[in-house]
Amino acid sequence: MKMKIVCIVLFCSVVGMAQAQDYKAAIGGRFGFYNGLTLKGFISSKGAIEGLLTTRWHGFSITGLYEHHMPIKEVKGLAWYVGGGAHIGYFDGHYYNDYFYPGKIDDKDYTVVGADLILGAEYKIPEIPLNVGLDWKPAFNFINDDHFWFDGIALSIRYIFKK
Repeated sequence: MKMKIVCIVLFCSVVGMAQAQDYKAAIGGRFGFYNGLTLKGFISSKGAIEGLLTTRWHGFSITGLYEHHMPIKEVKGLAWYVGGGAHIGYFDGHYYNDYFYPGKIDDKDYTVVGADLILGAEYKIPEIPLNVGLDWKPAFNFINDDHFWFDGIALSIRYIFKK
């Protein structure tokens, strides 16, 4: 029994030491319903902070996320991640309501604050300083709007500028 516990502890230690990605920071574009810029930096071997500046409905949003990366050992450079954060943004009510409620007239502008979740995977391309990620980032506004935004699927392409 003691031998099993020692083996489990050693296995968990080795797994816990694995680095999720082999870069420190990257910058690039985010392409989906919300298009914009992404800047990601690792603060530990598996923990990353990602900042997003995105546009939609003639407005913009600034999002900060914490992401926990876990390597997929069968493919070098591939990792999946999960995390969460918050956003603040502005959008034009006319364009927003025309999308969700055709024919409704709303000339009000909205400044919103909300919470975000993120689930995705990214691949660090070997030999060149690029990574590609695909994620789903649902969001919920809780100030000045109460919608759940489920359509936050995006492809990110980043240049790795710090190894």
